[in-house]
Amino acid sequence: MMAHASDHASLVASPWVARYAHLIRPHARVLDLAAGSGRNARFLAGRGARVLAVDRDAEALAACAGIRGIDTLAVDLETGAWPLAQERFDAIVVCHYLHRPLLPQLRAVLATDGVLLYETFSDGQQAFGRPSNPDFLLRAGELLQLAALGPPLTVVAFEQGLSERGIGVKAVMQRIAAVGPEFAWPPALSA
Repeated sequence: MMAHASDHASLVASPWVARYAHLIRPHARVLDLAAGSGRNARFLAGRGARVLAVDRDAEALAACAGIRGIDTLAVDLETGAWPLAQERFDAIVVCHYLHRPLLPQLRAVLATDGVLLYETFSDGQQAFGRPSNPDFLLRAGELLQLAALGPPLTVVAFEQGLSERGIGVKAVMQRIAAVGPEFAWPPALSA
């Protein structure tokens, strides 16, 4: 399930991505998976990253046309072969998307000094609306399990539970910021 249309409409970067973007080094190659109209891709490209924005919605991706630092790929990642198997990314950003068969592929294309910023809905979201299908909801601690796949990532931050998505709008979310075993500490603190 790709990001919701309401997520596509916003051009404001995810607060989680914005909070941990400093982990992504300048000029990094970034994969923005389920990018929609590119809210996170635009933010990261504005910080100097080279972003590949991937989504099955070519019309939404068209909003990124001509933006310096962003390339787009319109592909349905839930059918066919994983098109990025030969790629490597310095960072991977995923917001409001879950297709479990892709999780090992994401880890495989993340550089050993790379950064993973992932947030999506978690079990318990059913009480607050969509998505409510368990196939699209993380199980408790599932992003921690993703980080533990070899070689394990170092978890910089992890959140799980009820959060505000807007004024009076609640959601059950799970978020992780993690770095690869060869990540250079301390991260750059530039804007």
